[in-house]
Amino acid sequence: MLGGVSMIAACGSSDPRFLTYRGPDVTSVLVYKGQRKMQLMHNNTMLKSYRFELGFAPTGHKRIEGDGRTPEGQYWIDRRNPNSRFHLSLGISYPNANDRAVAQSMGMPPGGDIFIHGTPDRYRGQDDWTWGCIAVSNREIEEIYSMVRDGTPIYIWA
Repeated sequence: MLGGVSMIAACGSSDPRFLTYRGPDVTSVLVYKGQRKMQLMHNNTMLKSYRFELGFAPTGHKRIEGDGRTPEGQYWIDRRNPNSRFHLSLGISYPNANDRAVAQSMGMPPGGDIFIHGTPDRYRGQDDWTWGCIAVSNREIEEIYSMVRDGTPIYIWA
């Protein structure tokens, strides 16, 4: 069950994108690409579950820049962008050393800038429109942004 998520003023402003979360720590993020289900976990307890959209090539592991795929495997939430053009965003640590080696063996760059983010108006209602990111509604990314800390492991499965 979700602890309290409430609005607060961020840096003295009344920016509604910033919520505060007063519940159990999110200890991992589980992403099931085929089911389009993302779960925020506290140990073995699911705190919240979300539906999402993926890249324009939703199956398979991301190999190279521009392939439209979302990576699979264990990564980390490694940064946050409060000024994202996709409302808010949480960075995923793709590419790792193995991802870079695979892309290099193909003579291609691995790509990067994979995020969990919101959905601009022009993409609402479209299926699998990102370039490999995980897109939720703007309201949902506000909640996720407040709950998930940098350094949280994210597991992405097919």
